[in-house]
Amino acid sequence: MKAAYVTLLTKNSYLPGVLVLHQSLLDVSAKYPLVVMATAGLPADGKEVLTKRGIDIVDVESLSPEEGRHTLSSTDVRFTDTWTKLRSRVVLIDSDMIIRRNMDELMDLELPSDWIAAAHACACNPRKLSHYPKDWIPANCAYTAVSHPEGLTSPTQITADSPRTYGLLNSGTVVINPSTELAESIHNYLATSPLIPTFSFPDQDLLANFFAGRWKALPWCYNALKTLRQIHQNLWRDEEIRCVHYILHQKPWHAPRGSVPEDEVTYGWWWADYDRLRDAMKESDPEGWELVDSHVAKA
Repeated sequence: MKAAYVTLLTKNSYLPGVLVLHQSLLDVSAKYPLVVMATAGLPADGKEVLTKRGIDIVDVESLSPEEGRHTLSSTDVRFTDTWTKLRSRVVLIDSDMIIRRNMDELMDLELPSDWIAAAHACACNPRKLSHYPKDWIPANCAYTAVSHPEGLTSPTQITADSPRTYGLLNSGTVVINPSTELAESIHNYLATSPLIPTFSFPDQDLLANFFAGRWKALPWCYNALKTLRQIHQNLWRDEEIRCVHYILHQKPWHAPRGSVPEDEVTYGWWWADYDRLRDAMKESDPEGWELVDSHVAKA
């Protein structure tokens, strides 16, 4: 396979996310397939559902620092499995995303062999979480520095005078050149870097530090963090989104329809794709649909 979109799945509770992501790729006629990296913790019935939907599965071992080298706050324990997705060396997309417009052009993005491409992290900390870094404020956010329409083609550049936070990325969408040597270097960094215990966001802090000076900023639309719609209105445009990212703890399938008014529009996009998935699976794999739907919150 020359190129693919890749996501990680470690448990059945994220099946709705992965299958809706796959449905959204079908809806935009993506040229490249979705491949799921599955760890040993993914049950056989989950794998069977993926296979019946025509999704390729690659079994991978879990990847994490040595015991005791890194801990997460109770708020962010959900990030525990994210180290593993660093095994991917293609266009990696999180399973809490959907594709709104075809973005196959990322497969042809010019990128030096030892670089990655990713969108900036939003450093506004709108929920004022106390365990986030103190310099995570709107004035230091890379998205505060740009607006529409230039933000679609000219993301904030990182210079020697930039705030520290400009050098932070969100790993929801990452373009990585295939290279065994690069993968081994990342794994070695994970095992040896003294910075590992300081990371608040496991995989993306590792990538930002490992690729410091070697990551190309993608425009916001390739990793449209749902919170940007409220806090960066000068930048956000619904019609320009390639990929929307449902960051933070409550995913669309964790919240009954209509229960999150502030995200009604973006969550509505997810539910529309979910309904198309339901229509397809109820006929082709009713038993699999029951498994998927069992992990979706009901009113």
